[in-house]
Amino acid sequence: MLTVNELAVLSKAPAHVVRYYARIGLIQPAGQQENGYRLFTSQDAIRIRFIRMAKHLGFTLNEIKQITGHADMGESPCDDVRKIIQHRIEENRVKIEEMMKLQVRMEQALEQWKLMPNGMPDGNSVCHLIESVESDEDNQALHAVG
Repeated sequence: MLTVNELAVLSKAPAHVVRYYARIGLIQPAGQQENGYRLFTSQDAIRIRFIRMAKHLGFTLNEIKQITGHADMGESPCDDVRKIIQHRIEENRVKIEEMMKLQVRMEQALEQWKLMPNGMPDGNSVCHLIESVESDEDNQALHAVG
C-alpha cells in the first residue's frame, strides 16, 4: 500500500495531482491509515500514468473519467476514445482556422498602423488605431444595408 507521496513518486506526478485525482474520483484509495492518510495500490500509479498520457493527447479529465469508467466495468472504451479524439480533431481544425484569420487581421492592422501617428484620447476616441480597424460585423452590417 502506498501513501499519496509514495504514489506521486512512483507515478512521476506531483502529490497535489494525486490528491486531486482522488478527490474527483479518477483514482480510489484502497484503504486508510489510522492517522487518516489514504492508501493506494501500485495499480493507481498505472492509472495515473494513463491519465497523463490521455491528457497529453488532449482528452479532458471528464472524458478520461468516462473512458476509465468503461474500463472499470470491463467494457472496451476504444469506440468512445476514437469518437472523442475525432471530435477533438475537428474542433482543433476550426480553432486553427480562427487563429489563422486572427493572425492575418493582426498583421494587417499592424501594417496599417505603421503609417498612422499616435493619437490622444479625446472623449470620442480611446485609441484611434484600434478604432480604425473595421470588424467583420461592421462590414456585414454595411453590406446588409446597401
